[in-house]
Amino acid sequence: MTSDRWKRVFPIVLAAVTLAAALDASAVAVITVSDPWVRVAPSGKSAEAFMEITSSEGGAIVHVDSDVCAQVPMQRPGSKRAVAGKIALPARAHVKLAPGGYRLLLPKLERRLELGDRVALSLIIEASDGRRQTIPVNAEVRRRSAYDDHLHPLSPHSH
Repeated sequence: MTSDRWKRVFPIVLAAVTLAAALDASAVAVITVSDPWVRVAPSGKSAEAFMEITSSEGGAIVHVDSDVCAQVPMQRPGSKRAVAGKIALPARAHVKLAPGGYRLLLPKLERRLELGDRVALSLIIEASDGRRQTIPVNAEVRRRSAYDDHLHPLSPHSH
């Protein structure tokens, strides 16, 4: 390539490389939340939230906010009140927040929750590079998951 031609092409190549790097740096993970639901404790004073989450790039849930309580601790698996600092989201893996497993606590509810009510949650997801995304979740108050309802209907089918 001649020197004059290189002088004309170089700025275009440099701009393309710079644009590609900027686009890659601004890419965010695709977070998918499915089957979010909330189960109220028998006392009606607290609840737990459950769902399935998938992250295309991986990361971790580092904080959760809700419209029904001031704080939303993340609980480790088991029945003890062991709080997790974060919940890992490996890339392309389905992470299930479920009864007995990792789950979100909704202690000291600020309003009474009835079956069918909706609870707004905001999941703060942190990528490995420190960037954060806020994922809004709208969870229904239920006795059990929609999947469990499908497996074990409340009324028997007549055939």
